[in-house]
Amino acid sequence: MIRVVIENILLFLLPTLAYILFMLVRRRQNANTSVQQIFDDAPIVWLLAAGAVVMIAGLAYFGSVTGGKPGEQYQPPVYKDGKIVPGQRK
Repeated sequence: MIRVVIENILLFLLPTLAYILFMLVRRRQNANTSVQQIFDDAPIVWLLAAGAVVMIAGLAYFGSVTGGKPGEQYQPPVYKDGKIVPGQRK
């Protein structure tokens, strides 16, 4: 469960992290810009909206491509007779 929460948080923060990285690289070219000024000039609403869109797209993608059929059970890999029997859905 914690993996799902961490994935969603990272997907939500991805546009903000990309913006910060871009601005820090750009700041090297313009040395008189401070880090505080980068955060003050950040388009917070647009970054939050972009984060929400990326998170919803990620949820839709992972919800449609993972998992089995309804009622199907997953049997994890087991060690039998000196061999590993792969996991399967039943």
